[in-house]
Amino acid sequence: MSVALKTPLPSPAAEGPLLPGLVYQFTVEQYQQMIEAGIFTANDRVELLEGWIIHKMTQNPPHAVAVDYAQEILRAMLPAAWKVREQKPIQTSDSQPEPDLAIVQGPAGRYEARHPKPSEIVLLIEVADTTLLDDRNWKGRLYARARIPVYWIINLVDGKVEVYTQPKGGKAPAYRERRDYGQEESVPLMLAGQQIGHIPVRDLLPGRTGMVK
Repeated sequence: MSVALKTPLPSPAAEGPLLPGLVYQFTVEQYQQMIEAGIFTANDRVELLEGWIIHKMTQNPPHAVAVDYAQEILRAMLPAAWKVREQKPIQTSDSQPEPDLAIVQGPAGRYEARHPKPSEIVLLIEVADTTLLDDRNWKGRLYARARIPVYWIINLVDGKVEVYTQPKGGKAPAYRERRDYGQEESVPLMLAGQQIGHIPVRDLLPGRTGMVK
C-alpha cells in the first residue's frame, strides 16, 4: 500500500556545525574545482551534500554484494538507451552525491565532461544498513528537491525495498509516496513512467544463494 510521508527530519548539517567557525559550506563549482586541483582524490571517500563535504562510510560485505546484485539485475533488464552507473557522482544545484546506483540516459559518452543532471536520471538506489536514517531523511530530502522521480532504498536492516515516488520541492522537499516491498514481493521497475518488469526483493538481498565463508 502507499504511505503518505511526513516532512523528513533535519540533517546533521541543518542542526549546525559542532565547531562554529571551523567549517565552510561549498558550492558545487568550488567542490569540483577542489577535485580538479587534486585536493580530493579517488582515495578520499567524500561527497558533497547540500554544500557540506561528508565522509562516506566504508562498505561492509553485505552492502557491497547487494550493490553487485542490483547492478547485475538492472543491466540485464535495461534497454540500450539507459545506463547503470555504480557509485559515481550525479550533480544537483547544491550537491554532488554518489548514490550506490543510478539509472541515467545514455549513451555513456554524454557524461565525458560532466556528471548526470536530475533531468537525465530516472532512478536512484541506495543500499542501507548503518546509513538507513540518513538515506531516508537527508538523501531523501536531497533527491526529492532535485525532483528525481523514483528513489529506492534497499533496506538491509529490515530485509525490504522502500520505493519513494512523487517528489516535491519547496521549503520542505520530500517524497509524498512510499511503498515498502517485502521478501515475498517483487518491485516494479519503472523507466520514464513506463514499467519494464519486476525484480524479486529476495534477489536484491544478501543470502539469496547462501552465505559463502
